[in-house]
Amino acid sequence: MDKLRSMEIFTAVVDDGSFTAAAARFDMSAVMVGKHIRFLEERLGARLIARTTRRQSLTEIGEQYVEQCRSILAQVRAAESGAEAMRLAPRGRLRISAPVTFGSESLSPLLPGYLARHPEVSLDLELNDRLVDVVDDGYDAAIRIGELDDSGMIARRLRPYRMLICASPDYLARHGEPRVPADLADHECLDFMHWKKLVRWRLGDDDGGAPARASRFRSNNGQALKQAALAGFGIVMQAEVMLAQEVAAGRLVSLLEAHIPAPRTMHVMYPRDRQATPKLTTFVDFLLEHFGPQ
Repeated sequence: MDKLRSMEIFTAVVDDGSFTAAAARFDMSAVMVGKHIRFLEERLGARLIARTTRRQSLTEIGEQYVEQCRSILAQVRAAESGAEAMRLAPRGRLRISAPVTFGSESLSPLLPGYLARHPEVSLDLELNDRLVDVVDDGYDAAIRIGELDDSGMIARRLRPYRMLICASPDYLARHGEPRVPADLADHECLDFMHWKKLVRWRLGDDDGGAPARASRFRSNNGQALKQAALAGFGIVMQAEVMLAQEVAAGRLVSLLEAHIPAPRTMHVMYPRDRQATPKLTTFVDFLLEHFGPQ
């Protein structure tokens, strides 16, 4: 027998005053009510109800046990009510993983708008260029740049992730403007390091690796490379979302636009076998609204 069901029937017998009344509440026979009471008594190894031909009353153990049953059943109802509320409206905490540059430059400025729409949702945004395990690491969703493996996850396509090559007007005045990729051999090309691995430049029409010479300054942070470019030290190749405002303001100049690497795909991913809650579906809709492929 189901223990919680038996607890419900036991408390009904106490509250309604008889097996017959409890049987009517649960649409079962009084005999079946008796079986549920005996099931609990056998599990406890003690009598809960003292029965005579004229009346029934709780034993001392029964008086203590019925209060514990009421407390347990109240907690179960509260848990079910909370789960139902989360299923019907966006509420609760979202854990989202995103790449550092996209998350800080593009996503995070828009998140206050999402939270304003859904005041009962809280959001943890963790920025990391490492590929996290969405399920094992406890995320609701992750944003991925690049080709996806066959992970069995649901993946919704976002707009392509584009790159720019830029330098400051001061740098170009001192060193000249590269017109073709081969010209980069004579320039300071700021290199990006990813988890201690040096990522050399690979341009869109280059078959065997970039002709860019190794830079005297390299970093695992795109912002650091952008600042070096703004200071006139060299040429930077980073995400469009990081450099576009600097180009629009004239602080950087876009270069070699015909040779920029092809845009990479970008997706938001979440587990296929996880029941989508309103907080997750509204967040995915929000991403598509602002970063959809169109």
